[in-house]
Amino acid sequence: MRIGFASAKLKNGLHFPAGFAAHRLGSSDSGCSSLYLLYALGFSSLISEELDVMAESAACPAFRLGSPQYEQNTFLGRLRHFIDIIDPSTLFVSERRLKECIKLLDDYKHGTLPPGVSDLQLWEAQKIKQAIIHPDTGEKIFMPFRMSGYVPFGTPIVIGLLLPNQTVVSTIIWQWLNQSHNACVNYANRNATKPASTSKFLLGYAGAVTSAVSIAVGLNVLIQRANRLSPATRMIVQRFVPFTAVASANICNVGLMRHNELSEGVDVLDDKGNVVGSSKIAARNAIMETAFTRVVLPMPIFVLPPIIMSYLERLRFLQSNRRLLLPIHSAVCLLTFAVSLPVAISLFPQMSQIEVSRLEPEIAMATKCKVVTYNKGL
Repeated sequence: MRIGFASAKLKNGLHFPAGFAAHRLGSSDSGCSSLYLLYALGFSSLISEELDVMAESAACPAFRLGSPQYEQNTFLGRLRHFIDIIDPSTLFVSERRLKECIKLLDDYKHGTLPPGVSDLQLWEAQKIKQAIIHPDTGEKIFMPFRMSGYVPFGTPIVIGLLLPNQTVVSTIIWQWLNQSHNACVNYANRNATKPASTSKFLLGYAGAVTSAVSIAVGLNVLIQRANRLSPATRMIVQRFVPFTAVASANICNVGLMRHNELSEGVDVLDDKGNVVGSSKIAARNAIMETAFTRVVLPMPIFVLPPIIMSYLERLRFLQSNRRLLLPIHSAVCLLTFAVSLPVAISLFPQMSQIEVSRLEPEIAMATKCKVVTYNKGL
């Protein structure tokens, strides 16, 4: 037997069964009590569904093509955005899935979106495209050099850099591998509004690797000659050498790999997305901001693991199970790398803004906008 309920509408759009208030819990009529219980369950279900819809709407704002899902004028908003960009799961997106995402975004752009596509699906499609496709060239970024591949492909190198008792040869090898990876990541995620020649890339690469190896080897030699330091102190200090070397070399790496932007400038856009002109001042700001993130990035990676491992190595359990040191060391490096990367690149928005009054006079003459936008790169 089916029971039908009439309903009345509240001001907020919710419905409740008619006669809901006419029955009270504890009525002598057991049928009325049962009916009241059904009414209450139905009303609670409707409220729950309404709250779920409101929560989903709040969690997933209306889709905006080309704009981040989260506000970029706050650090937290940028952090949530870049956590999406560096999501390692995007490394496993198939070519077919990528094409589907690009087509979905093109359909939205041209107003031919199929019915039933939600904002959540559009945001997911844009996330996948931004993680794989370069915003300036429109081409796929090679997997190891994407920001989403930075942690998975960079962690083995970080572990090698932090291994104790490094020789000169091992220092050279690990610093070369690290700066080679960094150079390719910097180049792959640069501002590519202006073409760069292969010769300039190779020149920047050679300079970045040479500076890193020279600094690391030089510091190691100085520490080994510091006779006043005890062996334990020397080992601890030696573990901090990679941070000093990497931080210094990262500045050189960014500057040398992107020095073409300083001579050619980068495109700046008005509030409608139209190119206003090329600015060397904006290029300088972009490189300085990126270089700063490259100093912050290795700080927790190369500082925290040595501190943590120097404590863990004194534990009796690990002293009697030395084979566990490398796996634990690797896990500590992976964790700190995974946390520090989104924090570092969230310090500045990728699409940065600058006042026109701070740029070249020809830029100010070409637009009426007070603020223009440029791709800082990652």
